[in-house]
Amino acid sequence: MPANAPLVIAFGDSLYAGYQLGPKEGLAPQLQAALAEDGVVARVQNAGVSGDTTAAGRQRLTYVLDNAKTKPALVLLGLGGNDMLRGIDAAQTRANLDAMLAELRKREIPVLLTGMIAAPNMGPDYAKKFNAIYPELAAKYEASLYPFILDNVVGKPDLMLGDHIHPNAKGVKVVVEGLAPLVEDALPGPG
Repeated sequence: MPANAPLVIAFGDSLYAGYQLGPKEGLAPQLQAALAEDGVVARVQNAGVSGDTTAAGRQRLTYVLDNAKTKPALVLLGLGGNDMLRGIDAAQTRANLDAMLAELRKREIPVLLTGMIAAPNMGPDYAKKFNAIYPELAAKYEASLYPFILDNVVGKPDLMLGDHIHPNAKGVKVVVEGLAPLVEDALPGPG
């Protein structure tokens, strides 16, 4: 990998961290491999923390950015699932994501936002407020959007761990197949 390869930071929760997966099975390593297969040289850094809420992510974002070896060419931002599972007020989730997107804009770092959809048991009122967060913030900040990170994965037992919340290695591969073209489009072209 060339030293000047563009840096992509995957900043999220357990869905990014590779919960219960081997070192090459999580989102960052599978995405880096998929990009390489497409002839795109990029380092994908895993900045996923299992259990992270948007509030925790908001607190650690500047630290991660300040300590990156080079300015990221792209940040994948994927938080909010744990907020939803804990029933945290959708307005708080929105405010935290908004603050993180504002920080990334201030630093002139492009963003690919990976969305989450409220679980049906959260009820229609919560779902209406929560599900609007990602498309509305992506539009506000002109960020790329992958509307639902577990699209084509959730509800398929062969792609999920036994907890029915986290994808297994095959499930992550499906996520990466959906994400990789958006990452390639979002990365700045040469020179």
